[in-house]
Amino acid sequence: MLQDLFDNDINNALKYIKMDCCNEIRLRLNMPIVITIAGENLFLGKFGVTNNPSQALICAKEDISHVIDRASNNSLYSINDQLINGYISYTGGIRIGVAGEFVYVEDKIKTIKNIQGLNIRLPHEVNNCSLSTLKYVLNNDNISNTLVLSPAGAGKTTYIRDLVKQLLKNSKQKNILVVDERCEITGIANGHAMFGGMNCDILSNCKKKYAFDNGIRSLKPDVIVTDELSCDDIASVENAMTCGVKIIATIHASSIVDLKNKPQFSDILSKHLFDRYIVLGTTNGRAGTLLGVYNSNLECIGL
Repeated sequence: MLQDLFDNDINNALKYIKMDCCNEIRLRLNMPIVITIAGENLFLGKFGVTNNPSQALICAKEDISHVIDRASNNSLYSINDQLINGYISYTGGIRIGVAGEFVYVEDKIKTIKNIQGLNIRLPHEVNNCSLSTLKYVLNNDNISNTLVLSPAGAGKTTYIRDLVKQLLKNSKQKNILVVDERCEITGIANGHAMFGGMNCDILSNCKKKYAFDNGIRSLKPDVIVTDELSCDDIASVENAMTCGVKIIATIHASSIVDLKNKPQFSDILSKHLFDRYIVLGTTNGRAGTLLGVYNSNLECIGL
């Protein structure tokens, strides 16, 4: 899967690394290849990890082209809608951030060209990582509207991926709709997802507004699970809640204080839209560390 993205030199180097601990691989044109392991930025050398940039493999234009060709199945046109949002979704929940030159036509982004950098973010399955907080989300088959907070790369998606599995196992009467806009939660590719079940439907590579509005009408979910809310999504979330649908979502914030300081999300707090706030962080390089569980009044009710 990951090996398909790279040529032989990079793949040979990766064989010396325990990939379970690897978070990101960064390719920047004509620069040493950086690999993030347990939150620490290191370099990818010929024989694995090195602290010395002079011993690192240097990213060539061909390395970037190889990744783009493989990720797009040799068709940039087919992934252009993702490119203009700055990323490419790949098999197994891998997301590739893209840096390059944006092309505008009549004030609208049409594509990205002259790609100079890629950030390949690697997902991880951590079974039962949500189990300690399940009692705050699920109580006597009642599911709480839940917002999961963490900085980028600190375990939000890994957490809700496992939470969906726990809900499917422990709340068998609930229909769950996973709105997987960036194909990261389910890792879906070619119709195959990392998880599923009798009571689970998936809308992948789909804008949240369309997925929420049409998913509620056509799929009749009891719960919608989605990743990385933006301010543009709040109206859809609130509408779903008034339709009786429970929401489990994530947002970029390192703490409750950070969330309070996001003026565009003030309605979330003032209207008490969520019953539970679960805050994750990184402690000693370990993503997904539970920092606290809060109720709708932002009172800490669990650690």
